[in-house]
Amino acid sequence: MDNINKTLYIPLRGKAFVSRKGIILNDPKAEEIWAAEGFPLKGKSRSRWLAYYMGMRSAVFDRWLRQQMEADPEAVVVHPGCGLDSRIARVGTQNHIWFDIDFPDVIAQRGRHYDASGSYNMLGSDIRSVNWSDVAAGGNAIVVMEGVSMYLSPDELIRTLSRICGHFEKVRILMDCYSEFAARASRYKNPINDVGVTQVYGIDDPKLLEKAGMRFVREHDMTPPELTDTLTGIEKKIFKTLFVGSVAAKMYRLYEFRK
Repeated sequence: MDNINKTLYIPLRGKAFVSRKGIILNDPKAEEIWAAEGFPLKGKSRSRWLAYYMGMRSAVFDRWLRQQMEADPEAVVVHPGCGLDSRIARVGTQNHIWFDIDFPDVIAQRGRHYDASGSYNMLGSDIRSVNWSDVAAGGNAIVVMEGVSMYLSPDELIRTLSRICGHFEKVRILMDCYSEFAARASRYKNPINDVGVTQVYGIDDPKLLEKAGMRFVREHDMTPPELTDTLTGIEKKIFKTLFVGSVAAKMYRLYEFRK
């Protein structure tokens, strides 16, 4: 497994951590997989503050996905860069066809913990070269791209999104992005450095991605009060200093798009 793929252990550990504490995200599957697959993370990648952030980010994605699935019961759910994430267990298919997509070696590892079924599918492919005809016929799609965009150059990201938008009639996308400043800073100070990754990319203007054939809808809050308020005392104060407010917003954003 290459260094970029090893980054999947950072959110996996975070979700298992908060789930064990009984806050932010209920994710017993993450606890189970982390116990079986635990990777020797070090440095900032083991920070409890980062674990809280990973849990909150996933909880926000889950909530948005549930809302979109309820609004469109016929849509296909597409989860590129799924890693070992247990979103399928947390959200459920609700009779939607679901595709988890990641590099072949990641999907091979994932296959030790999940079984494909009539509605749940796992596809081993680089997101940049997915044969979308293998995913589903045209129609509507709900796409959750969590922790993916920063590993694609802006041109690669636009081409990837363009292929998604070209294949489906209607598309809803939620995607987190680094800012350009955060991408530059990540060469020197980012938890992903602890697994050997130094090259990432950022987007300052989400409307630049409209070149892919979709429109920017709005920005979402990755640390809403109802989640940050599950922390207390000094932990809450430290977390808010690190991950909430204008400084954090200059580094990391969450954008919704539609076609």
